[in-house]
Amino acid sequence: HPERISEEGLGLQVFLVSLGAVLCSAAASSAPLERGHRRHLSLHRHRERAGKEGQVLHRSKRGWVWNQFFVIEEYTGPDPVLVGRLHSDVDAGDGSCRYILSGEGAGTIFVIDDKTGNIHATKTLDREEQAQYTLTAQAVDRDTNKPLEPPSEFIVKVQDINDNPPEFLHGPYYARVPEMSNVGTSVMQVTATDADDPTYGNSARLVYSILQGQPYFSVESQTGIIRTALPNMDREARQEYDVVIQAKDMGGHMGGLSGTTEVKITLTDVNDNPPKFPQSVYAMTVSEDKVPGEEVGRLKAKDPDLAENGLVSYRFVDGDGMTVFEITTDTDTREGVIKLRKPVDYETKKAYTLRVEASNTHVDPRFIAWGPYKDTATVKVTVEDADEPPAFIATSYNFEVEENAPNGTVVGRVHAKDTDGAGNPVRYMIPRYTDVEQFFSVGPEDGIIRTTRPLDRETQPWHNISVSATEIGGHHQDTKVRVNIKVKDVNDNAPEFATHYEVLVCENVSPGKLIGTVSAVDKDEIGHRQYFHFSIAPEAVNNQNFSLKDNRDSTASIYVTRRGFSRMTQDVYFLPIEINDNGVPPMSSTSTLTIRVCSCDSKDTILSCNVEPYILPAGLSTGALIAILACIVILLAIVVLFVALRRQKKEPLIVFEEEDIRENIITYDDEGGGEEDTEAFDIATLQNPDGANGFLPRKDIKPEFQYPMRPGGRPVANSVDVDDFIKTRITDADNDPTAPPYDSIQIYGYEGRGSIAGSLSSLESVTTDSDLDYDYLQSWGPRFKKLADLYGTKDSADDNS
Repeated sequence: HPERISEEGLGLQVFLVSLGAVLCSAAASSAPLERGHRRHLSLHRHRERAGKEGQVLHRSKRGWVWNQFFVIEEYTGPDPVLVGRLHSDVDAGDGSCRYILSGEGAGTIFVIDDKTGNIHATKTLDREEQAQYTLTAQAVDRDTNKPLEPPSEFIVKVQDINDNPPEFLHGPYYARVPEMSNVGTSVMQVTATDADDPTYGNSARLVYSILQGQPYFSVESQTGIIRTALPNMDREARQEYDVVIQAKDMGGHMGGLSGTTEVKITLTDVNDNPPKFPQSVYAMTVSEDKVPGEEVGRLKAKDPDLAENGLVSYRFVDGDGMTVFEITTDTDTREGVIKLRKPVDYETKKAYTLRVEASNTHVDPRFIAWGPYKDTATVKVTVEDADEPPAFIATSYNFEVEENAPNGTVVGRVHAKDTDGAGNPVRYMIPRYTDVEQFFSVGPEDGIIRTTRPLDRETQPWHNISVSATEIGGHHQDTKVRVNIKVKDVNDNAPEFATHYEVLVCENVSPGKLIGTVSAVDKDEIGHRQYFHFSIAPEAVNNQNFSLKDNRDSTASIYVTRRGFSRMTQDVYFLPIEINDNGVPPMSSTSTLTIRVCSCDSKDTILSCNVEPYILPAGLSTGALIAILACIVILLAIVVLFVALRRQKKEPLIVFEEEDIRENIITYDDEGGGEEDTEAFDIATLQNPDGANGFLPRKDIKPEFQYPMRPGGRPVANSVDVDDFIKTRITDADNDPTAPPYDSIQIYGYEGRGSIAGSLSSLESVTTDSDLDYDYLQSWGPRFKKLADLYGTKDSADDNS
């Protein structure tokens, strides 16, 4: 049977808690009791059956004080807290029964008295760490350690107390709400959490309140929603608010815990302020020398709104300077920038008045009734006098001058004046870069432009120059003006053929046939009714071949006046034609027309205009003629080349290079060319044995240097051995580079002119008177013995006779 036992030494609070725990667990413990009764009953029936069999079994009924136990968290008393007591019916109180406790925290947090079954909590428990513990209790025999009852589980719950304050986990908070919002406009919601048990008591029941931020904002106590509490909160007056929200548990009652958080609330901007000029009148100045586009001044309408709500645009709404000035908006500074639109002149107008309007670009329709969202101000602009350069009367000048006009001819006059009040004189000049060749000059004081030399319209019909004017005594400021000078035409060029005309006419042309048309051009300008007149030149008026007809439209037609032309007689005719213009003064020239006679077929189709010899066969074509001429040219080129090479090398026509000259005997019946024959065969060649050994005779090459002859004279008549003389001369000839070659044979078919030495024949020597002495032949040796006998006995023969 379940029961609660109050131990001595426990306080009243533990007793009440234990009593509540027993009452709360009564329903839950009824089921185990019933099961215990069922077991008791079942065990009792088992004993009856065993008694019938003669056996008696003793089974004690289990009687636990258990189910759920409660322990208050955070208990800090001096003694351990009694959680509860376990007791079994088998426990006779003699100490033989031992209680064992196991499970979560057994032995560390929860300890049991193994004799009495009392369970104590030895440590302070925190429900927020662990809300309950599951334990197992068992009764065993102290001596045998055998279980007296099956183990049973029970739960120890930690009872909550209000020991955790509410916390705002996401603080601090930042919120934004438009300015001028209605009362009650939601700003944001804040939420706090409490770690205490929300199902037990009021430990986790929170209530929200505002500690700081009144009277501007309020908070709903149950939801934590922050709302606006004042109307017409102006951002321009105050933009940020620091609000402190408190959350308190125990339903907000006394003794509850609380937590706070900070909420920074910013008012966002709306267009609730119109632009406003800080002053109604603005004064500005502009110098008259300013150019359009330059800034005159600035003004600004103040608008405390932000971003696009504070954008301001400016415009002119009235005033006498609306066309002279313009206004734009500087997007960075939000200023109205007044600029010069047209040049101003101090001497013409000295002041301008403008009415400027500033308005918001974007208007919030919720606050349109607070308008108007614009403002106006007056701007007075004063024009300041400046030392300005002179001004020309005209923006540009156009003059005309005839070509060929003499030097110093007046072209025109430019005029400039000082626009300032002083009226200083002006000096003129032509910048050289506008008149590089210096065709013109200008008077420095009067501005009269004159020519410096004659002009030619045909070379340059227009001259574009500039004239600058500078104020004398000023700041050397100058003004330039464009001067365009047209060169007027004078009839100073004679007409001439438009191109080089060449007319082709057939040989069989008939009289009166039009063979061509000519036209003329003139470098001078041609008037509207002006044309050129053509006629045959006086020296060719009486020609019987061609005639000319003036078409009176600056062209002329050429006709044939006789029948038939012959190219062999004359293939080209030149017809001089005189061309006249009707200018003032009139000019004329003579141009020559070339008329070429051509061969034509029966249809007057031109075949050829070149002269062809009649000796050529009638059927010979032009291609064949060209081929024949090409062959002739090639043959002539070969001949010329051969002769040129022959003259360069100076070789004989026949050269026996591969043969020994001693093996060739040339027989001829003439005596040679006498003294003029310088290339005759020389017997000294026979004395050269080198040819037999394969020595190639040298070519006929003229030496570049002239070597002196080897010293030594002709042998005296009384020399003993002629062989030595001949060998010596052969050696000299072989080593002499200036001597002609001795291995060449000249073949000729004439004897040459007569020799001044007469005949060399000895047939008539006996009968010929001679005063030559041939006695020296006796000393020449055996080879000349025959000659010595023939000529050496002359005296004796004469004597005998």
